[in-house]
Amino acid sequence: MSKEIGITVKKNEDFSEWYTQVVIKAHLTDYAPVKGLIVLRPYGYSIWEFLKSSIDQKLKKTGHENGFLPVLIPESLLSKETTHFAGFTPEVFWVTHSGDTEIGDRLALRPTSETLAYSMYSKWIKSWRDLPLKINFWNSALRAEIKSTKPFLRTSEFLWQEGHTVHATQEEAEEEVMTILDIYRKTVEEELAIPVIIGKKSEKEKFVGAVYTTTMESIMPDGKALQMGTSHFLGQNFSIPFDVKFLDKQNVETFAWQTSWGVSWRLIGALIMVHGDDKGLVLPPRVAPIQAVIVPIYSSQSDKEAVLKKANEIKEILTKRDFRIHVDLRDEFTPGYKFNDWEMKGVPLRIEIGPKDLTKNKMVLVRRDTLKKSDLSFDSAEDGIIKILNEIQEDLFEKARKLLSERVKNITELSQFKKEIENGMCLNSPWCGDQKCEEIVKEETGADIRVIPFDAERSNMSCVVCGKPSKTNAMFARGY
Repeated sequence: MSKEIGITVKKNEDFSEWYTQVVIKAHLTDYAPVKGLIVLRPYGYSIWEFLKSSIDQKLKKTGHENGFLPVLIPESLLSKETTHFAGFTPEVFWVTHSGDTEIGDRLALRPTSETLAYSMYSKWIKSWRDLPLKINFWNSALRAEIKSTKPFLRTSEFLWQEGHTVHATQEEAEEEVMTILDIYRKTVEEELAIPVIIGKKSEKEKFVGAVYTTTMESIMPDGKALQMGTSHFLGQNFSIPFDVKFLDKQNVETFAWQTSWGVSWRLIGALIMVHGDDKGLVLPPRVAPIQAVIVPIYSSQSDKEAVLKKANEIKEILTKRDFRIHVDLRDEFTPGYKFNDWEMKGVPLRIEIGPKDLTKNKMVLVRRDTLKKSDLSFDSAEDGIIKILNEIQEDLFEKARKLLSERVKNITELSQFKKEIENGMCLNSPWCGDQKCEEIVKEETGADIRVIPFDAERSNMSCVVCGKPSKTNAMFARGY
């Protein structure tokens, strides 16, 4: 990767290199000494903090509480639910020694926490009065990603939240699945400004151990699909092997119904890919660590004092409205350098104030998404800046919605299907429901069924692969 300050490749010419340069040069992450691991720098972590806070508030409003689980899981515990564990075996990191002493039961570094959480739940739940139990865990997970790594998208350790709930009835558990999926959808669409397609995974692609998996998927500018979050109905597939049961109101012992769900810092990767441009990041105001940066411009000490006074006045006005504002006081850099620096970091709005602006009683605003300039009087600062930040948020979503629409095509013929997959499209196609057809698509095109939308058509069209009557339409795409 180039060591030059700015982005040296264009997004539409070398998407992978462009992405890598943005995450490094915008100071979001850096590579750790161990392959497959990254270090999250403060600017990158602050974006995660906003997402975490937003989701956390929504979860608490719906009756969820936070807990903590250790990172080490005994192999004997993992093997209790063999089907689930087998799905993770190739990715598991094992701890085999304590110092120089070999331990008896190998310990897995948490790939996911179902087995650990449910072994504890079986101790805590005795009666219907203990239900529902709805706990969320903010932690990291470790899954060996050695060959094809990419910051935020595929790393051997990643930040996420995983929720694990227990319910007295199937209906209550399935309602929980949809409640969580809606929380995720609102967070991604309303705050990250990224539209998603929601629905179910196929049997082949569902979470190992789940009865079914609901998902939200989005399409990136290179045509690949990205799984943005999942919510799983586990039925009693874990409660039976882990003995998670309770005495119901009739004093009858009953196995509980369970769900699990999660999103990760992969959302930050989606944010970069969908909104970024050839200058770097473009952040939606609602998740931007700095929503507006004020760049004072001056050449003399007297000008400096007057300009900084006005800059701090504007900052104080906006800070009182809970906006995140920063005044760039770095005298060692030119205004031009500062402009490029903040554009690289994706700050939604730049405010320029110089001596001439003081004379005219106005400031210059520059939108990061369009780079368009406009003037705003100091007297209108509060309402004017709030208005333009809202416009940026809405415009970014509409632009992303247009991208999604352009990347999805309805295809019914296999020959055309193969051609459009090569063109980087997501294909809405009739499918018979047979996993063999799903596997043929994977073998011949590299595409998967990403999602079966909840509103998928159920027509009598022919399956795009085998020609038999279709059961539903599914969204096929290559994925990250």
